[in-house]
Amino acid sequence: MAQKSSEGARPDDPAEIGRRVLRLRGERGLTQRQLAEPAYTPAYVSTLESGKVRPSEAALRHLAERLDVSYEELATGRPAHLGAGLRLRLTDARLALATGAPEDAAALFRALREEAVGHALVEEEAAALQGLGDCLLESGELAGARDCFAAVERLLADEPLPRRVPAIRGRATAHLLTGELRYACYLLESTLDELDAAGLHDPDALLLLYTASIAPYMDMGAHARAAHAAELALALAPRVDDPALVAGMHRGVARTLIAEGRIAEADASLAKAQELYRQLHIRTELAHCHWMRGYVHAQDGDLEHAESELRTARDILASKRAALFTEQVEVELADVLRRRGRTEEAETLLRPLLTTGDDEGTGSLGAGRGAVHAGGAHRLLGLIAEDRGDTERAEEHYCAALSLLERSSAAGDLADLCRLLGDLLRRTGRVEAAMDAYRTGLGHRAAPGTTTLGPAPATPPM
Repeated sequence: MAQKSSEGARPDDPAEIGRRVLRLRGERGLTQRQLAEPAYTPAYVSTLESGKVRPSEAALRHLAERLDVSYEELATGRPAHLGAGLRLRLTDARLALATGAPEDAAALFRALREEAVGHALVEEEAAALQGLGDCLLESGELAGARDCFAAVERLLADEPLPRRVPAIRGRATAHLLTGELRYACYLLESTLDELDAAGLHDPDALLLLYTASIAPYMDMGAHARAAHAAELALALAPRVDDPALVAGMHRGVARTLIAEGRIAEADASLAKAQELYRQLHIRTELAHCHWMRGYVHAQDGDLEHAESELRTARDILASKRAALFTEQVEVELADVLRRRGRTEEAETLLRPLLTTGDDEGTGSLGAGRGAVHAGGAHRLLGLIAEDRGDTERAEEHYCAALSLLERSSAAGDLADLCRLLGDLLRRTGRVEAAMDAYRTGLGHRAAPGTTTLGPAPATPPM
């Protein structure tokens, strides 16, 4: 193992290199003249060992050969095999995240990050932070995940933009899960424009960005823009070798097909994604496929199969302790249960999920975490209250949902909710308030397929 540097000193600092040369020369019993000849002088070696000169690469290679160590070990203080060993363990940590609990994988990534920092291995540190951010996304620690991804971007600031795209996508996903749909779109679109302006049409980076943009577009009601992103992703897929990226593309494209009523095609796309994730042993993404297939069945009116798929998704996510995703699936499962006439079962599932400020719920879905699904949970509880004739409680839930969805700009859900609230207000004789609710909903549906995001990103050459 490499010796630890003096406190605060970088391993490639001239003084640190000088100390290493002096130590290694002493261990091998060489004089300064024996180390220097024939290319250098004893005086040069003396100056180098005192840390007064930064040696050139040629000088370091000469000295490394004479000292019988690798150039990397002499230049950085770390053995040549260290980086390769760290990268191998990063792969093992990735596998642990794919197949097990995120907090267990997070402990591995944290340890690997500390080791990378200790040896000034910047790329390996960035990879460990990327993995840690992905762990925190799964466990619902969204602020921590954003910090990890932002740190990766800083570490790779001097690298080409495609190297930073996975971190940017991770940060956008964290904002999406928080409920900041518009900012998630901004991050993805601005990166696409920056790639295009620089002529960096990297297929992997582009596919990752277009696939990631589908979800916030759909939630905002920007269906035309989502469909265009899906078309571009499909065109890019043949140029991408990473099966996980291709699987993610199929899952994203399925959302646009569902919106267009192309249910059979959506199910086929999800089946492709599911098979790839199964082969790759990526259990969280496999659960997302079951989740979306449940949604497809629910849209098609097949509630029995919808419930089965959603329960499978929930079981996988719960076994992985992916808390936020588990709670989101439970909201959609509750919707299916209510539609199947099992209202009490649905209500029992929903109440513990919400952070409410009273004694009804102790869960964590709310304004800063899973806002869109928190709005969905309040909407369902409002419908259940209406069915029981409790209009006051129904209105409370609808208003809570409205507050969450307005902040997140979830246009389609907002329009439906405003209709429900307007109908309730009208039935209870508050016509003016009902008209205001309808107007709010119409405002979000006035321009279907568009948003106020500004011009769409430039289309790359295919």
